[in-house]
Amino acid sequence: MNNRQSFLFTVIIIISATFAVRASNNMFMTTLPLLARYSFHFSEVSVGLISTAGASGTFIMSAMINARLTSARRRTVFIISSFAYMAVFPLFYVSSALVIWPLVIIAGFVLGAIMPNIITSASLFSDSKVRERILSLYTLTLSVSLVAGPAIESEILRFFSLEQSFLFFSILPAIVFVSAFGIRFPDEGGKRISGGAEVLSSHGFRAAIFNIMTYNIPFALILTFGGIFAKEYLGASYSLITLLFSLFFLTSFASRLALTLKPPGNLPMLMTISVIITGAGLVVLSISRDMLIFSISFLILGFPHGFTYPLSIISISRSISPEKRNIANSYFFSIMMLVGAVMPFASGILVDTLGLRYAFMSIIPVVAVLYALLRMELGRDKTVNSRPGERNTGRAA
Repeated sequence: MNNRQSFLFTVIIIISATFAVRASNNMFMTTLPLLARYSFHFSEVSVGLISTAGASGTFIMSAMINARLTSARRRTVFIISSFAYMAVFPLFYVSSALVIWPLVIIAGFVLGAIMPNIITSASLFSDSKVRERILSLYTLTLSVSLVAGPAIESEILRFFSLEQSFLFFSILPAIVFVSAFGIRFPDEGGKRISGGAEVLSSHGFRAAIFNIMTYNIPFALILTFGGIFAKEYLGASYSLITLLFSLFFLTSFASRLALTLKPPGNLPMLMTISVIITGAGLVVLSISRDMLIFSISFLILGFPHGFTYPLSIISISRSISPEKRNIANSYFFSIMMLVGAVMPFASGILVDTLGLRYAFMSIIPVVAVLYALLRMELGRDKTVNSRPGERNTGRAA
C-alpha cells in the first residue's frame, strides 16, 4: 500500500475498533447495574461493589501489566485480550447472581489492555495537526458509539430482556477482535521504555488527570445510579432509561464534533467551561421532579462529557514525547479506572446514606477542589497551551 492507502487503512481500523469496544463497554457498564439490581436483587452497596470489581480489573491490567510491556509483547496481550473479550461477552446471557462476578472481573481486566493501546495508536502520527485531528476523530467515534449503542439497546429492550441484550451486542466484541490485528504499535526496537516517573511529574499529564477527574467522578455516579434514579423516582422503563443515556451522549457527540472540525487552541478556557457546565448539570439533575427536567440535566451533562476526555488526551499528546505516550496513556487510563473502581462503591455508600438526590449534589464541592488543582498545573505548563502546528518539543515538562 502507498502512504495514503496505509493512512486510510489505519484510520479505518482505529475507528472500527474504537466504535465496537466503546459501544459494547458502555452497554456493559450501563446495563450491569440494572441487571444486578433488578434481575439479581443486589443492594445499592452491592451494585456499586460489582461495578468496582470490573473497574479494578481494568486498573490492574492497564497500570501494572500493559504499561510495563514492550511494544511486541503488548501487541500479543492486546490480541489475546480482544479474543477473551469476545468470548466472555455473550456469557452474560446465562449469568447468575454468583457467575456474574467472575464475568465482570474478566471483562474489566481485558479492557485494560484494549483501550490504552487504541488511544496510543491514534496518537502515533508525527504531524501535530494530523495527530490532534485524528485524536479528535477518535473521541468523536467514541461519542457516535455512545449515541448509537443506547439507542439500539433501547429498541432491543422493548422486546427482549436485559440478559438477552448481551447476545445482540456480542457482535461488537467480535469486531474488536478482528480489528486488533490492524492496530499500530510504536516502534520501540524491542526495548522496554522507561520513564514513568518523568510522565507522572509532567504538569501537562497532571493537568490531564485533574481535568478528567472533574468529570469522571460525577460520571461514575451518573453511570451507576442515573438509571436507578430515573426508574425509582420518575418511573422510567428500561427502554426509556437507555434512551436517556443516548440523549446524554448526543450532546457529548456535538461537543466532540466541534473539536474535530476545529482542533482546540485554548485548552484551559475549555476545561473551565466544562467544569462550570458539570456543576450546573448536577444541580439540575438533583432537583429533577419530572422526566423533562431529568432529560434536560442529561443533555447538559453530555457537553462536558464530550469535552473533558479529548482535552485530556490532547494535553498528554502536547506534553509527552511519542516514545513515552504508551506509559502516559496506560497511566491515564488506569487512573480513570481507579476512579471508576472506587466511585461506584463510594457512590453506593453515598446513596445509601444520603439518598439519590443529595448524593449527586454532594460531589459538587469535590469537583471544585479538583478544578483548583487543575488550574495550578495549567499555570506551570506551557506546552498544553500551544496550538496545533506550533513548535512543540513533545517533552514532558
